[in-house]
Amino acid sequence: MKSDFIFDYDRLAVNATLPSSISLARLAPGQCAEVRAVDGSSPIGRRLLELGFRPGTRLRVIRRAPLGDPTTYELRGSRFCLRRAEADRISVAPLDAAAGDPLDLA
Repeated sequence: MKSDFIFDYDRLAVNATLPSSISLARLAPGQCAEVRAVDGSSPIGRRLLELGFRPGTRLRVIRRAPLGDPTTYELRGSRFCLRRAEADRISVAPLDAAAGDPLDLA
């Protein structure tokens, strides 16, 4: 399968080039972020890319289950529940919520 994105699978290099990026699993409910990188080296990572977790996509954390796992995320008009292990494969940059609705791209 050919991809039109280039991913850096070395997590140290990703953190070095994107100092403001954190794991998606570290966001709190209500926070918004923009996807920076996805570890697509595994079948789960590739599936996340297919579902729309691509660099540049904005998302919001909707809620976390009572025991802390899984967490519901909203992006591109859909909601997805991801376990912590899956969310750790996605690096994001938190967005400032004071600037209005970050998911409103119009």
